[in-house]
Amino acid sequence: MGLEDNLKTDPPCHPLACAIQGRPASHVLVIRFIAEVPLSDCLAKNSYQQDRCQEQVNALYKCCDAFYQRNGDEAKTVSCPKANLLRLKMKQQSQGI
Repeated sequence: MGLEDNLKTDPPCHPLACAIQGRPASHVLVIRFIAEVPLSDCLAKNSYQQDRCQEQVNALYKCCDAFYQRNGDEAKTVSCPKANLLRLKMKQQSQGI
């Protein structure tokens, strides 16, 4: 499932968020190819160490960033952190913090 498809889900980016947290989503099976560990239980399989699910986190952040670029920073989806927090997290990642 590509970025466009994830943006079209209801709520937007939800399959990616579920993939990290291990919550069931009807779309999760489609996006299992993103990493070696099945996305639907990445955190659980990795003792809840987020750094081991970084590929999935990055995919979610990319989707959320695209969501805010299209809909504005005041847009809301339960799948994404608020726009200002998302940008802070992305900046921290790029700086290795």
